[in-house]
Amino acid sequence: MQGKTILLVEDNADDVDLTVRAFKKNNICNSVIVARDGQEAIDQLYGDDSGEPLLEELPEVVLLDLNLPRVSGIEVLKRIRKESRTRYLPVVMLTTSSEEKDIAESYNLGANSYIRKPVDFHEFMEAVRELGLYWLVLNRSYRKEGE
Repeated sequence: MQGKTILLVEDNADDVDLTVRAFKKNNICNSVIVARDGQEAIDQLYGDDSGEPLLEELPEVVLLDLNLPRVSGIEVLKRIRKESRTRYLPVVMLTTSSEEKDIAESYNLGANSYIRKPVDFHEFMEAVRELGLYWLVLNRSYRKEGE
């Protein structure tokens, strides 16, 4: 599962550490780029004031929290789906919200998956293992030519 980058958009440092630890424990050795708020995620994908994306290549998957400072996860998802360069980029909502309205809005805006973070450590480890297996090994991403 090496060679494919993961963009983790998460403002909670404990959740970042837990997610990265779960990847390592499950032998998912991919590079994990962390954006700590929605604006930082947008900068990674599209560039800051310079207009150049901070990421040289698009990640294989974006793990996106809903409740983020500066720019919400919903706004980041809207931007990802609006831009031709990232329209087909897999986005997994990884959040604590189980609100039906959040789930519906995420899917209506083009999220590929919605996963509620388990509170239990072992359940979380298993969820991350399955997430990595599916999105980094089994799933075939689509990229438009030239992008």
